[in-house]
Amino acid sequence: MIIVTIDSVPGKEIKDFKGFVRGGCIQSKHIGKDIMAGLRTIVGGEISEYTEMMDEARQKAIGRMVDDARSKGANAIIGMRLQSSAVMQNASEIIAYGTAVYVE
Repeated sequence: MIIVTIDSVPGKEIKDFKGFVRGGCIQSKHIGKDIMAGLRTIVGGEISEYTEMMDEARQKAIGRMVDDARSKGANAIIGMRLQSSAVMQNASEIIAYGTAVYVE
């Protein structure tokens, strides 16, 4: 699956628009890693537990978006975007979305 953030795929011609596609994930870490992350905020520095959590969530959301596009017969996604929001303390939602197309 070709995924681009622009509105076309360089070197390819869009033959068919398949429509809006999306994938989402709500992710949180377990209490042990949450405690470690809390301690790290006291001393400063990157909170790697949350970096890993958000990376996992992005990958799952993108994978689900790709599955949605494949189910519509697409081989590319244009205009892909990621959006995140907090849904509760220590849990974030990631949404990946774009337009599914068929390119040649």
